[in-house]
Amino acid sequence: MGRRGWRGAPPGDDAEARKRIIDAALRMLERHGPERTTLSHVAADLGITRPTIYRHFATSDELIAAAADAALGGWTARVGERTVGVEDPTELLVEAVAHLIERLPDEALLTRLLDTDQARSISRRMVQPDSIQRSRTMLEHSAIDWAALGWSGAAMDDLVEYLLRLIQSMVIAPSTPPRSPDQLRTYLRRCIGPVLASRGAPIN
Repeated sequence: MGRRGWRGAPPGDDAEARKRIIDAALRMLERHGPERTTLSHVAADLGITRPTIYRHFATSDELIAAAADAALGGWTARVGERTVGVEDPTELLVEAVAHLIERLPDEALLTRLLDTDQARSISRRMVQPDSIQRSRTMLEHSAIDWAALGWSGAAMDDLVEYLLRLIQSMVIAPSTPPRSPDQLRTYLRRCIGPVLASRGAPIN
């Protein structure tokens, strides 16, 4: 790991170095957008050389993808906080999905990413296994006993993937005209309620 530079405060290990690089990339993305976020810009911000970044990220695209993962992870945590204490499983999922659909377009960083050539890559990352696992963990820390409802193992992963794909499609291609908050939640109950009622029935 490169310990020289870092403006006189080198990281303690590779994990901290990687986090600092991602945090710097997030700052650059918010200020300048994806097109002007390069490894050179991130290196200058941190007071290190590009070869130091190459030890952790091979390309700008790889670094931007990692930064997008970090941003999406932050949103997952916020949704978990928002749904604390909700005991009805359908209402918990409806509120979590609705919140993301309503708020993600106002998230400057993710909006800029989705409006560029990075969109396809970022969109795919929304439904990758690590994103599914992160969202599943959030749900499993809620007040709902998902296993008692028939949702565990691969079935739970399928449910989370379905919800992420629902969010993905409605953020990238919003309805016209836009639904009101009540209309959106009514629509989501119709989409999510029957799926949840299937109790993780196997797909034949």
